[in-house]
Amino acid sequence: MGTNISRDSEVVELNDPPTYMYGERVRAKRTVRNDGTYPGKDIGEVLVKKGQEGYIVSIGTFLQQFYIYGVEFVETGYRVGMKRRELDPVESTEGE
Repeated sequence: MGTNISRDSEVVELNDPPTYMYGERVRAKRTVRNDGTYPGKDIGEVLVKKGQEGYIVSIGTFLQQFYIYGVEFVETGYRVGMKRRELDPVESTEGE
């Protein structure tokens, strides 16, 4: 095997349904900076701070291996693509 593809893990998430669903509330597990793919922001500029909460607004895939969750963060209004391992679910306590 002469490939040097860097992958986060050998697990292919796409073999299973997405962990999160549309409209689900999530919390960022880490700070996310612009890697150059977020328009109108400088590279390295903070887009999401650890602990900020948002809602899943889209579900896509990356490298035919991972789900990428488009999360709209309430505090900033930014929509950022994040992997499952970068997110925690937020338990709903309202009306339950």
